[in-house]
Amino acid sequence: MTRLKQILARRIAATGPMTLAEYMATCLLHPVHGYYTTRDPLGVAGDFTTAPEISQMFGELLGLGLAQAWRDQGAAARIVLAEPGPGRGTLMADILRATARVPGFAAAAGVHLVEASPTLRAMQAAKLAAYGARWHDTLSDLPEAPLFLIANEFFDALPIRQFVRAGDGWAERQVGLAGEALAFGLAPPMPLAALAHRLADTRPGDVVETCAPAEAMVTEIARRIAAHGGVAIFIDYGGWQSLGDTFQALRSHAPCDPLETPGEADLTAHVAFAPLAAAARAAGAEASALTPQGVLLERLGITDRARALSRSLKGAALESHIAAHRRLTHPQEMGNLFKALAIHPLGAPPPPGFDQDLPKAPDAHHA
Repeated sequence: MTRLKQILARRIAATGPMTLAEYMATCLLHPVHGYYTTRDPLGVAGDFTTAPEISQMFGELLGLGLAQAWRDQGAAARIVLAEPGPGRGTLMADILRATARVPGFAAAAGVHLVEASPTLRAMQAAKLAAYGARWHDTLSDLPEAPLFLIANEFFDALPIRQFVRAGDGWAERQVGLAGEALAFGLAPPMPLAALAHRLADTRPGDVVETCAPAEAMVTEIARRIAAHGGVAIFIDYGGWQSLGDTFQALRSHAPCDPLETPGEADLTAHVAFAPLAAAARAAGAEASALTPQGVLLERLGITDRARALSRSLKGAALESHIAAHRRLTHPQEMGNLFKALAIHPLGAPPPPGFDQDLPKAPDAHHA
């Protein structure tokens, strides 16, 4: 039994079952035994790999898209270039390298990273040493200025709550004890005003997930964009509406039991983008259409960029490059599973690669 599992078991024995959100937050961010607190989770030696680690093309194209949005909005003399959950700093490094040739952008952009992990902060500092980056504990600590933000695989790790429909009520899934083992259970069902609108598109037994921290963060981001200008791009796996149990654990690049080794596995859930778009609009900004990652990258020119890079490659390096392009864009790989949503000011165009209007027939997604 891991040390964190013992701590969780004692807490549950003393105070009763905890919500899934409480369990996720403790497992990922416990100050001593939390998953992100204690390790670099990325790469072959870690538990998962993100798009920036697969190919430099991902960050280059998104960075140039941000720079074009900056120009489209008047090229402000001072902007906040921000990334929450920046991993090893690879995405931001690729953005800064690609935008270095955009006249005025580098001089305007102050680099700001929102990171909770001391381990990852140290890696980011090493990679971004030349750029004068600043670190923050929360989004609310960012300076008030035009905000150009990118969040890649950030929202999927925020704590969710799960509710199982029971008649016209909802039973919340909890983590409790079965003997000495952690086990899932359900609280008594009750009506929930926040989920009343989901009675129309769910059946008894269906699972709906909510993520209040994500909505709060988007509200803060959109408030800044509405007030000062800018753009935010969110890329994550998921769909428009939550439907189905998507809570999962990953260890050494393979699925595992999320209750078995708390603090030693990555815990995530699919992102529901509809509540994020609604939060942005309620804060006075606009939300783009939801766009598959593969479509976005093709619109931004990834195939042309891939061809240009391939000219200097051969053998195994060329094969790896071709595989990376396919992994990022192909519908059967990351191309359709990952979606992108942009937030921009009312009256301003969405950033390159995004459409203005929301989808007419949003899709629910299952696990």
